[in-house]
Amino acid sequence: MAARSNFPLATLATAFVGLIAGCEGKGGGVPAETVADYIHTVILADRTTYSSDVVDRLQNVENVIKASEHFKEDKALPLPPQMVRMGSQRVTDKDGFRYALQSLWPINKTNGPTTVAEKAGLEAVVKNPDAPYRSYQTINGKKYLLTVYPEKATSLACVQCHNNHKESPRRDQVLGGVMGGIAIYVPVN
Repeated sequence: MAARSNFPLATLATAFVGLIAGCEGKGGGVPAETVADYIHTVILADRTTYSSDVVDRLQNVENVIKASEHFKEDKALPLPPQMVRMGSQRVTDKDGFRYALQSLWPINKTNGPTTVAEKAGLEAVVKNPDAPYRSYQTINGKKYLLTVYPEKATSLACVQCHNNHKESPRRDQVLGGVMGGIAIYVPVN
């Protein structure tokens, strides 16, 4: 049996900081587009793992605990989009990159686009779900690459929740359809 790698979290954090510092022009670095792609890959992997290996297993297979949008009050698991939002809030507290799960049809109104560029990005990934949208933005005098990746319905639970939720502005979501996007801001020089 192969030994399990114990890659230190601090090393991963240092690698991300190094990538972003490179984007800011402090030593060459990796192109901002590549950094955004790496960040998206990690977010997607974490969300997929949480959805399938935690929520689906504990709620649907083993019937141990439910997931709920009111997880604190219900003493339940947070829904996968809530986990993404909690992670993004922790990242936003730091300098450098930030990300958000957004939709043109959010159940939680705080998950709607906050800028014209984010709205354009969400509209673009709905029209072309096979390619991310990229745009350079200047915010408070600092230049960022905004990349919006399509967020597709990966399970019937996602579709059913959005189609049946009393506050959902859209009730025709389909499996594999674009429900929104993940907007990632990476600082550039």
